Amino acid sequence: MDRRNFIKTVGITAGATLLSGMSIAETTELLNNKGTDRKMKVVVLTGSPRRNGNTNHLAGQFIKGAEEAGHEVYRFDCAQRKVSPCIACNRCGMNGVCVFQDDFEELRPYLAAADVVVFSTPMYYFGFSSQLKAVIDRFYALNGQIKGHVKQAVLLMAYANTAPEEAEPMLSHYHTLLRYLGWKDLGTVVAAGMWPAGAVNDTKYSRMAYDLGRKL
Repeated sequence: MDRRNFIKTVGITAGATLLSGMSIAETTELLNNKGTDRKMKVVVLTGSPRRNGNTNHLAGQFIKGAEEAGHEVYRFDCAQRKVSPCIACNRCGMNGVCVFQDDFEELRPYLAAADVVVFSTPMYYFGFSSQLKAVIDRFYALNGQIKGHVKQAVLLMAYANTAPEEAEPMLSHYHTLLRYLGWKDLGTVVAAGMWPAGAVNDTKYSRMAYDLGRKL
């Protein structure tokens, strides 16, 4: 091993030792973003109909951290907006004007320009809320502007049960979506055992959401 490779190996080993107390997701995120202070454009999509719901709280904590880090955040509350579901008419051609002129048109330029897209949703029958899913389905109309472009994503989710396998359908959907779009996962917060509104407040999950935003 030459001197340059030896120094590189020692540096990596030392870094791994320092980061040994962190999760894999946190470690990967920190290493990938080390030394970058670029102001990023962040879009946060919330899917909960409850204004004071648990995932809306997680979204707020993430936004707080991201704004403190100096990033520009645009929040779109899907349940409070009028967004028609995709009807597969293909008039947009996957990269054009949608037949529906609704609140998605406001979101569209922010999505195209975003560096980071955050999906924040409760689990409804083992999937994303229908309000968020309707917005994701409308991604089709700007597929050519967002697929294969360098973007990163975060998933903030909460569900009432505590069985890890019941969160798997949502995690699988999220990761499949990212693979298709060519986006990179920055991290997930999976808050188990959250039933009444406010249950997630002052929990480790609240702090995890804040930390993800702060470390962008």
